[in-house]
Amino acid sequence: MGDEEGQVATRGREEPVPPPIGVLAAAAVTSCPTGHPAYSQSLPREARSAAVARRLVRTALTVWGLDSLAEDAMLVITELVSNAVDHGRLPSIRVIVSRPSANGVRVGVVDRSRIVPSLKADPNGDRLRGRGLVLVDALAEEWGTELYRWGKQVWAELKESEA
Repeated sequence: MGDEEGQVATRGREEPVPPPIGVLAAAAVTSCPTGHPAYSQSLPREARSAAVARRLVRTALTVWGLDSLAEDAMLVITELVSNAVDHGRLPSIRVIVSRPSANGVRVGVVDRSRIVPSLKADPNGDRLRGRGLVLVDALAEEWGTELYRWGKQVWAELKESEA
């Protein structure tokens, strides 16, 4: 997506916001190279923000007619938010939902840590935590991390199958 820093940075201070009554009402809307809008919202860096992020993802996918991706995309955003809550540094995170193609969605979470997440294999499944990126890897077409001078965005792209 080119120079992401200019697209995801907010003007002024990022303030945690309470869960909105209308999810998209509190979300910032920008345009994307595909001509489709992108939605983003700053949230507190706490576990309850995952529910708000899921609603933002579901609402955007419904608006775009990509309902078939909703369940997987909501699982992915939950894992990305969870990682940001565990590893971020400042009290807020930013959730981004964009549409890079007509049949795809990109979900991402921006935090102020520059620590790059890694896929950890747990062949026995003994650990209760730390398997989130394994799930993201299984559900997403692709995923990755974009580093910024002040932090990072961990993102995942999901696509509808072309039938």
